[in-house]
Amino acid sequence: MNETNRTKTPVDAGDAHGPDAIAKTDVETEVPHAAALDYTAYDRCELCPRRCHARRSEGHAGLCGTTAELRVARAALHYWEEPPVSGESGSGAIFFTGCPLRCVFCQNHEISQEGFGLPVSVGRLAQMMLELRDQGALNINLVTPLHYAPHVAQAVRMARDAGLDLPIVCNTSGYETLEAVRAMEGVVDVWLTDYKYASSRLAGALSKAPDYPEVAGAALAEMLRQLRAAGGRAEGPDGRMTRGIIVRHLVLPGHADDSCAVLDRVWKLAGNEVDISVMNQYTPNAACRLAGGDLARGVTDDEYEYVLDHSDDLGFERLWWQQGGTVSESFVPAFDATGVEGPELG
Repeated sequence: MNETNRTKTPVDAGDAHGPDAIAKTDVETEVPHAAALDYTAYDRCELCPRRCHARRSEGHAGLCGTTAELRVARAALHYWEEPPVSGESGSGAIFFTGCPLRCVFCQNHEISQEGFGLPVSVGRLAQMMLELRDQGALNINLVTPLHYAPHVAQAVRMARDAGLDLPIVCNTSGYETLEAVRAMEGVVDVWLTDYKYASSRLAGALSKAPDYPEVAGAALAEMLRQLRAAGGRAEGPDGRMTRGIIVRHLVLPGHADDSCAVLDRVWKLAGNEVDISVMNQYTPNAACRLAGGDLARGVTDDEYEYVLDHSDDLGFERLWWQQGGTVSESFVPAFDATGVEGPELG
């Protein structure tokens, strides 16, 4: 195994994404220069690529599983992201309820597909960010937030007005509209984005989103445009990323060839302007174990090495990879409303 250009730091990144239903979407390659999203976006929702037109502001759930009521499942220090995000102090992770995808292997299914979370105000969300800062967080890590984009953008502005000076990380499945990504320009400093599939067939079978490869590619291109406009990747003296993009890919058992195709797409689009994180932590959930087949097992060492070797061959310079023993549900935090309830920022 060629390790000369691999960042030899074990990464315990532990997030997944998920929810149900299917809506074909047209991939856009351009949007007019961004207008901020306001709360009317919930009236006939097109915040995610499903464009389901749910009247979320009237209490109807969209295909993301949520109404316009902002819900959060956990707000706490999180130590299992990539080293530029978690460092030793931890990332201030805020986990939102709901998700536009329906990944059959989702490990966060309690919040992504089963609706766990407590209702919070925008003021409370902003105050959570300040509380995480006071706990020593390196950044504010918003996990699957953009189906609540108007709330999130307002909360970040409120927290910054109250003195928040930490980088804002958007931790996303990659399945995002160009409008939502572009509306986060100036709000998000670090994009921590998945690129799950190159195969439309696989994306349809496992996440009910056959358009995922094209949608994720277009979203990544917009993130890259924003990064270039801001001056490129940056980090602080402590090694924390203050501006940049980390593209994550979870290797799935039996699908190493698709993983290599994902890496080809990322390399062609962004080269070494992004960090790449190749994960082997796939852990079959109860549904996958019951269904049997490849997804009922973990990733083999040979499968993972095959993908890592391809990463090396492409030339990625900032490659985060995981060492053995990562197949464990211990990477999934307890979704128990830790840090959710409390005072509001006035």
